[in-house]
Amino acid sequence: MSALVSIVTPAYNSSLYIAKSINSVLAQTYANWEMLIVDDGSTDNTLEIVRSYEDKRIKIFNNTHQGAAEARNLALRQATGKYVAFLDSDDLWLPEKLEKQVRFMEENHYDFSYTNFIKMSHEGVSYKQIVSGPKKVSKFMMFMYCWPGCLTVMFNRENIGLIQVANIKRNNDYAMWLKISRKATCHLLAEPLSMYRLRYGSISDQNYFELIKWHYRLYRQAEKMNPLKSAIITGCNLVFGFTKKIKYQWHDKSVC
Repeated sequence: MSALVSIVTPAYNSSLYIAKSINSVLAQTYANWEMLIVDDGSTDNTLEIVRSYEDKRIKIFNNTHQGAAEARNLALRQATGKYVAFLDSDDLWLPEKLEKQVRFMEENHYDFSYTNFIKMSHEGVSYKQIVSGPKKVSKFMMFMYCWPGCLTVMFNRENIGLIQVANIKRNNDYAMWLKISRKATCHLLAEPLSMYRLRYGSISDQNYFELIKWHYRLYRQAEKMNPLKSAIITGCNLVFGFTKKIKYQWHDKSVC
């Protein structure tokens, strides 16, 4: 396996976490990667921390506080790897994440994949809770619910092409999966290879009214659906969201 992996990392005021995220990439057993960090106008010392790394595989780009969607769009335009992976500036990868996922895609000729992940607290303490999903996520299933965690996704840039999404404030990662799912089925590598930080104020930490609002806006603004269709699919998301909690989440004391 020698394919280059482009890692997309938007960052905004991430000084508390970004070093840990970068270190988790440096610790990968798969070495052929480039990490595209797009600073979105941070006012803390995020940029200083990133610039302290001398590894030439870490590449820094500046964005003028345009949001995570535009930061990811910029990184995707700069990506040169065969594969693209995503790691937010507060999340972590386990050491074999890239190696196992690239092998999974190469051996099975998949263009789009995701993996299980582990939830951790705002402070970085593992809840020992694994989040998974269906073995295959078709275009239809992707519209019904956002199954992949952003930090777990990888796609074949050479076959899928350039992905750019509308500049929506929330769910812009989901908007990417919807675009990619039009070209490829998403396949699950059923191993927990990443750790997702539940930060205060994140969309996953909000109440159901907020979740409904942002999902509806995704379909109306990014997908340009009419109000009725947007409302119906938003309702489907709520149903499948309950399904995911029941069927695809469990505690495992053996994980980190």
